[in-house]
Amino acid sequence: MTEAPEPSRLLRRPSKETGFWSWVTTVDHKRIGILYFVTAFTFFVIAGIQALLIRVQLAGPDGQVLNADQYNQLFTMHGLTMIFLALMPLSAGFFNYVLPLQIGARDVAFPRLNALSYWVFLLGGIFIYSSIFLGGMPDGGWFNYAPLSSEVGPDPGNTDVYAGHASRMLFYSVGLQIVGLASLIQAVNMVTTILNMRAPGMRLMRMPVFTWMSLVTNFLLLFAIPIIAVALWQLMFDVRFDGRYFDPTQGGDPILWQHMFWLFGHPEVYILILPAFGIVSEVLPVFSRKPVFGYSALVFSGLAIAFLGFGVWAHHMFASGLGPVANSAFALTTMFIAVPTGVKIFNWLGTIWGGRIRFTTALMFALGLVAMFTIGGLSGVTHAIVPHNYQHTDTYYVVAHFHYVLFGGTMFGIFAGVYYWFPKMTGRMLGERIGKWHFWLTFIGFNLTFAPMHIVGLQGMPRRIDSYPAGYGWEFWNQVETWGSFIIAFSVLLFLINVVWSKRHGEIAGDDPWDARTIEWMTTSPPPQHDWDVVPEVTARDELWHRKYAVGRGRGVRVPAGASHDHAGPEDEGEHHPEHIHMPDRSFYPLIVALGIFVMGYGPFTGGALMWGIIATGIAILLFGAFGWAFEPTAEEEH
Repeated sequence: MTEAPEPSRLLRRPSKETGFWSWVTTVDHKRIGILYFVTAFTFFVIAGIQALLIRVQLAGPDGQVLNADQYNQLFTMHGLTMIFLALMPLSAGFFNYVLPLQIGARDVAFPRLNALSYWVFLLGGIFIYSSIFLGGMPDGGWFNYAPLSSEVGPDPGNTDVYAGHASRMLFYSVGLQIVGLASLIQAVNMVTTILNMRAPGMRLMRMPVFTWMSLVTNFLLLFAIPIIAVALWQLMFDVRFDGRYFDPTQGGDPILWQHMFWLFGHPEVYILILPAFGIVSEVLPVFSRKPVFGYSALVFSGLAIAFLGFGVWAHHMFASGLGPVANSAFALTTMFIAVPTGVKIFNWLGTIWGGRIRFTTALMFALGLVAMFTIGGLSGVTHAIVPHNYQHTDTYYVVAHFHYVLFGGTMFGIFAGVYYWFPKMTGRMLGERIGKWHFWLTFIGFNLTFAPMHIVGLQGMPRRIDSYPAGYGWEFWNQVETWGSFIIAFSVLLFLINVVWSKRHGEIAGDDPWDARTIEWMTTSPPPQHDWDVVPEVTARDELWHRKYAVGRGRGVRVPAGASHDHAGPEDEGEHHPEHIHMPDRSFYPLIVALGIFVMGYGPFTGGALMWGIIATGIAILLFGAFGWAFEPTAEEEH
């Protein structure tokens, strides 16, 4: 019997399912999640090294470790990297790996689009950091206020080449457009997945809280990213083509950038923190051995935060002269948004109240988020008081506030999620003893680093300065902050050692090591490529818990083996044939499309025919990938 000829394709898929090329061509949501984790954590380490250099520079008066230009570049790239290349993609790692499992899906809605979002993110990060070799890194702060940042032009010696400060601003504007495109693609994919691919019986109000917060976060991305995209295009045209959108001497608006940036920037805060809120809402019930307190309140407070997040942006601009009416309106909305946030905190406290607590590392990081975010929220409320805001708007008080929110909130939540879901991802447990050392060193180092910034800020130390003179009383607290930053660095090193060691030698986890409540723990650890032999049917909010326990005398009691609520394996849910489940095949084309976008990004750095040649080359690569993608045979056609 003759074999059917293989369908034609522009590029062959790698024949092996392991090895380097299998990762390059993967469209498996779990592998893409791992790629997001590894890449984002690499950027997190890079941003941490930048922070250490900044802290060494400011450890004492008249620092000489960095000159002003080097300091401005590191200061800018630390913020850009942490926000766009570390924290957001770390959340995306959880979206990719955990979310389909939590809703009982075998994959995301658009697997190849999912791969494209990762490759665009990676190449966008490489694009921004390639500025090191092409005129220097962006140096206008992560906020990059125009028109100060847009008053640049071509190299005086060669009008066809944009160099120096101009190239730095182009790397900022073009690079963030590329990274933003990755976030936008991912948001479309995740929203579609959640709304259309839930397991039978999983109604919206049966979804885990993490899934809800993921849905809210990705809707925020869908509405916020286009705002900053328009501002970045305007900045690029100002720098490259003398667009004058922000130049008041040419009819531009000097406040326009601030409005557009912060209309994106404040929802961005919730884009960063809401996934961590979702993680904490999964961790606390499991290790308190009771259902989450006030599920509906947690869900609707997340929706309220997202809605109100678009109405508070101008509290970043109280000192820009908006006037008393606008200042009063945004002061009120800033106070209002504290209400749903407070609801969440009380829900978390209600969850652990009266619970049978197991103090695992995941729980400790979750409790750390509750404590640190509460401190950050309390200092944030003071920003709503306009006269107080005038006094601290450009001081280290603000730096302390947003680090308590974003590091004390987001990173503590991400670490909680890693310790919680690492067994599901690898089949092995992360070391608890070294994990607790990691928590306490992070907790101590974090507070030593950022708590004193409240003090020096209230003493008048300006932010964004590369050195300061002696005699202002800032020296001692800056030394404490620097020591704290090195303690954080050591804690991260311990975490990396724990991950590498546990991946090879950690205790075998089993499918449900935490006695968890949600359905991702019903499949194997790690899950097969198709996630489920049989997609589970959901009949309750905490489906796995209800399969394992019955309610007796006010608390869960283990159901005897063979009872109707016992953990249902595939044999309980009907015949299954995993070999007949066809998952999307691997593909080179998402990477090729991303490479086309990457090449096009370098066009504006040149002029004349060379610029159009680079852009045309990028378009040709993109079209090659797009046509190959469109006509690539599907798994069903091949089988």
